[in-house]
Amino acid sequence: MTSVVQGFTKSLAMTVLSEIGDKTFFAAAILAMRHPRRLVLSGCLAALIVMTILSAAVGWAAPNLISRAWTHHITTILFFGFGLWSLWDGFNDKGEAEELAEVEAKLDADWKANTGTAKAGSKDSDEFKKQRRTFLSQFFSPILLKAFSITFFGEWGDKSQIATIGLAADENPFGVVIGGIVGQALCTTAAVIGGKSLASQISEKIVALSGGVLFIVFGIQSFLSTVE
Repeated sequence: MTSVVQGFTKSLAMTVLSEIGDKTFFAAAILAMRHPRRLVLSGCLAALIVMTILSAAVGWAAPNLISRAWTHHITTILFFGFGLWSLWDGFNDKGEAEELAEVEAKLDADWKANTGTAKAGSKDSDEFKKQRRTFLSQFFSPILLKAFSITFFGEWGDKSQIATIGLAADENPFGVVIGGIVGQALCTTAAVIGGKSLASQISEKIVALSGGVLFIVFGIQSFLSTVE
């Protein structure tokens, strides 16, 4: 039980400090201003939950492929590496406004491209689409799928994903998954509800520095702990 709680708390803290002010956080905030919030929230959360489970599964399988001692040492190095990386990002931050503007510009370009394509064939196909529309197609709306894909591929290879793999290799995977999902839900809900106004007020520098310190603390704890 203690290992589950420890995995949960570490994963929750790491996720919150990694995701607040992240590009996917800004993307969720901007998408929620333009589309129904429930669809944006559903799509983003579904992507983050899938990513968390996949990452934890890889981390859980790692000790079965290589020795637990090696996975423990690799995890320790990852924590220190991500800590230094986050501190570097914090001290060399380009600013929240620029980061937010960059994400918004990418979404604007994507939205204009999709709108132009949709208008070309909308008149001829509207009636046909209504006839073929099923419950499944209504549930998996284009907005939900867009939010899912932007979030999923935005998180792929991100340091929070790799850190989750390392954490699951060293801690209880179940606790890591639950902590990660709760953390993702808190951050994404805040982004969707708060929108651009909340995103523009977040100090990404403070978040990056806090996350860097947290990663280094995890690294020190992992370095001092013994492999079971």
